Amino acid sequence: MKKFVYEARDRATNQLVKASLQAESESAAAQLLVKQGFVPLSIKEQIGDGTLLSRLTGRITTKDKVVFTRQLATLIGAGLPLSQSLHTVLEQTSNKQLQSVIAEIAADVEGGKSLSIAFGKHPTVFDGVFISLVSAGELSGTLDESLQRVANQQEKDADTMSKIKGALTYPIIVLVVIFGVLAFMLFTVVPQVQKLYLDLHKQLPFITQVMVNAAYVMVHFWWIVIIVVAVAVYFLLQFMKTEQGIRFKDVFKVRVPVFGKMIQKLYMARFTRTGQTLLGTGVSMLDMLKVSSTAVNNTLVSEAIDRAADKVKGGKALSTALEPEAIIMPLVPQMIKIGEQSGRIDEMLGKVAQVYENELDEQIKTISTAIEPILMVVLAVVAGSMVGAILLPIYGLVNGVNI
Repeated sequence: MKKFVYEARDRATNQLVKASLQAESESAAAQLLVKQGFVPLSIKEQIGDGTLLSRLTGRITTKDKVVFTRQLATLIGAGLPLSQSLHTVLEQTSNKQLQSVIAEIAADVEGGKSLSIAFGKHPTVFDGVFISLVSAGELSGTLDESLQRVANQQEKDADTMSKIKGALTYPIIVLVVIFGVLAFMLFTVVPQVQKLYLDLHKQLPFITQVMVNAAYVMVHFWWIVIIVVAVAVYFLLQFMKTEQGIRFKDVFKVRVPVFGKMIQKLYMARFTRTGQTLLGTGVSMLDMLKVSSTAVNNTLVSEAIDRAADKVKGGKALSTALEPEAIIMPLVPQMIKIGEQSGRIDEMLGKVAQVYENELDEQIKTISTAIEPILMVVLAVVAGSMVGAILLPIYGLVNGVNI
């Protein structure tokens, strides 16, 4: 489905109308306008999503998707036809970008396509978990329940990520303050110290000389520094898009001190929560593993799940298949084994997810409480070291002059 910007004349009022619409082709757009009582004057395909500002301000957030999903589930559960439900949600949606997506989905549904296929045309908005749950809901006749499940899934995942990002916000702010203090010292205090030593014809101490040289480079060759940093950042970003870069990033995430175990628990919670949601909706075990492998968003965990899926395909139980995988925390196969014995794997997966989500909450609170005094000490040490490197030579210089 393409988007077209058109200019047409209304037959009834003879007024000129400029707007946009979605259609398969330019000729299909023209036919649609004629049916609506317009005389097409010009029709042009809109390439891209508009200006940079509109793309940034119109970004579809998790909250937007959750609200849309819940509204659609409520309307379908109330007995409204799917097409009417989509149009009703469209009218209640304020996000322009999401409005465009919903309009295309509604057009596809009215054209005879299933809802899951219509959603599948927008992979950047609706992930594999979302589409799999919608497909399972269509097959089982419980589309409203499936949509509620996927909304719950999105909310829990977003809530966990939000807490982890919140725990990282304070350290980042303190680091910015530290760099601000360093910059202030380099650009204001250090030049005065240098002038003092030059006036007294004394040689600068080594540490002070290093700081003077750094300030000189930053003041007189700032453009070279910016270019070097920009080139380094560009190549780093390009590397992170490669297979090796993605793997390096994923390995670093689970092995970084302090936060590594927390992030590993996040992946376990994401895997088990996704598994519970999919199995509870009627998705098969192999399909669940396939979708969950993508949903965890980490190559190490994905590879472990894929290896387990191959073993399950060969006849092994899921718990047995996951046990040898080092990246999979021991509680996961243990609880799955209980679920296999009781016939309630989805329920056990949900309990595992709840355990890891609760542990994450506690660890985030602990780290947030402990990290504040630690960072204050770091800030004091850095600032104190800077002041000491500047003031101690001055005291020595003054004492030498008095003698």
